[in-house]
Amino acid sequence: MRIGIIETGRPAGEIGLKHGHYPTMFERLLKPHMPEIDCPSWAALDGQTLPTPDACDGFLITGSAFGAYEDHQWIRDTEIFVRACQAAGTPLAGICFGHQVIAQALGGQVGKSDKGWGVGIHHYTVAGDAAWMTGPKRFGAVVSHQDQVLEAPPGAEIIAQSDFCPVAGYRIGDTVFTLQCHPEMSTGFAADLYEFRRERIGSEMIDGALKTLNTEPDASLIAKWLVDFFRYSKQVA
Repeated sequence: MRIGIIETGRPAGEIGLKHGHYPTMFERLLKPHMPEIDCPSWAALDGQTLPTPDACDGFLITGSAFGAYEDHQWIRDTEIFVRACQAAGTPLAGICFGHQVIAQALGGQVGKSDKGWGVGIHHYTVAGDAAWMTGPKRFGAVVSHQDQVLEAPPGAEIIAQSDFCPVAGYRIGDTVFTLQCHPEMSTGFAADLYEFRRERIGSEMIDGALKTLNTEPDASLIAKWLVDFFRYSKQVA
């Protein structure tokens, strides 16, 4: 299966050199559950022309340090791409910024949360009845965000939530699946990212976030959900 990665962010400096960039991280996440997967990538944040919806079996939009509401041409182009995929029925997954920009492109609302920064491993309740989200009804994952989906797009069903992030995941039919958390981020990557952002976020919050990294997140479970989403979406198309 060919799953295109739309790169909307890039780890800063030494972090990217040490851990790899997001397309590599997502391929590393998904491949154990789909050994045959092929993950070509397009660098939206560099202004690269995005593919047509039929170029792949499905697409995944990555996280980013940018806000979905910022005024950049590449973000507007990404929204156009989202709407084209939705019109064509092409399966589309979104993670963090991807979760947000898909919501915004399809009529939802994104903004900074009044709860401030979310960092560390957060835990969520599975809501809704997405066919591909089998297994536990609670899961934990690495997060790093101030922005949230404040209002899900019309027709969306919320499928993951927490007190901190009420719209932590949603689906639209069987062709859109998004999550606010970061299954692609290892605890090692998260620790390096938090240290890089210590001054920006504040030492007290970063120290608390680092303590949560002593337990492993449910990255493999989420990876299976993503793979099963792409497979299920193609079967019911």
